[in-house]
Amino acid sequence: MKDLAIVLVSGGMDSCVTSAIADTQYELAFLHVNYGQRTEARELKAFREIALYYRIPDERILISDIDYLRKIGGSSLTDHRMNIQEAQLHNKEIPTSYVPFRNTIFLTIAVSWGEVIGARKIFIGAVEQDSPGYPDCKPVYYEIFNKLIKAGTKPTTFLEVETPLIGKSKSEIVTKGLSLMAPLHLSWSCYKNTDKACGLCHSCFLRLKAFKEAHAVDPIPYV
Repeated sequence: MKDLAIVLVSGGMDSCVTSAIADTQYELAFLHVNYGQRTEARELKAFREIALYYRIPDERILISDIDYLRKIGGSSLTDHRMNIQEAQLHNKEIPTSYVPFRNTIFLTIAVSWGEVIGARKIFIGAVEQDSPGYPDCKPVYYEIFNKLIKAGTKPTTFLEVETPLIGKSKSEIVTKGLSLMAPLHLSWSCYKNTDKACGLCHSCFLRLKAFKEAHAVDPIPYV
């Protein structure tokens, strides 16, 4: 019998491919967090369709609704007074799409749930190349977080965060997803739109560039 793993699934391309990787080794539970982001409803739709694709039973699906990240603001994903930046490939500044301490909050929910259901792994699709300057997308962050799990859970809990994409390029992620038949057509990456992807935001730009470099066609619609 396979061990159980929780996958943090935003509905985006990286979490979709991460789900496919985890599916090769583990029984899966899916976690999704609504946090007041602009494309919340569209991301939730993608999450539900990916969960259906992998036949995740209802008892292994957790959708958490939090609104304090929207109230706190400080990110163009949650604060409508801020503009969504277009792609700035060589900008070394932390993008406005950074949501302060978001991954820590998501992982904390996953650890709480994982300790209760007996999961052994938590998969997150963090990519260092994807997020220039994002402090919560660096390998050292996850090394420290795993120490925190060990220090802050029961002695009988054996839970660890896995980041299978963290060192990969975006085109390598696309290639990996295609090889595992990940349902990339169900994923949604755009920071701005909910019907057709804008093609201009940082996330859209990196996604389109990755598919081109992988010599593949992105299956989602763009403006």
